[in-house]
Amino acid sequence: MILSNVEIHRALDEKRLVIEPEPLPRSATNEQDSNCPYQTSSVDLRLGDEISYFKEGLALNINLTRGGFAKLFGPNSEQRKITTEQPYLLRPNHFVLGKTLERVRLPIVSEGTSLAARIEGKSSYARCGLLVHFTAPTIHSGFAGTITLELINLGPCDIALIPGAPICQLIVEEVRGVPFRNNSQFQGQIQAGGVIS
Repeated sequence: MILSNVEIHRALDEKRLVIEPEPLPRSATNEQDSNCPYQTSSVDLRLGDEISYFKEGLALNINLTRGGFAKLFGPNSEQRKITTEQPYLLRPNHFVLGKTLERVRLPIVSEGTSLAARIEGKSSYARCGLLVHFTAPTIHSGFAGTITLELINLGPCDIALIPGAPICQLIVEEVRGVPFRNNSQFQGQIQAGGVIS
């Protein structure tokens, strides 16, 4: 079951969902207010201040059966801090990793209902050709960290990636039963690409 904005607020209050810093305001002052990050069944998250990407000209053959992407990506990537004054211009047909400004935690609870989530793009960006977190939207119960965003520009124009801009939406779902812990290689990540704290 997908949580409504009211249920997302309840989950935040109960600490079954932790988003730091918490997206505010919790409600719109009027129907035209676009500052409220809570849609009817999601909450917007913002782009952090770091972009990572594979170095140009790598003679690298990626074998997906070996896993361990974080170890592969780290030494073969470059990171760049971005600011409002110096955003990253994502060119058409280029791919980078970003991260959310917010840190998200989905604790596994023994009493009550644990939560999981999905990250989806925003329609306004999608209509410009920006894909966000494609094919890997799941945020599992027990996860804690910033969320790495796979960003690709399939449109005809450069897209400015500006820190603090709403970049994606978190859709929160209930998990039936108490899951056993099975942390991914990205648990506790703090940098785009899965660098662990």
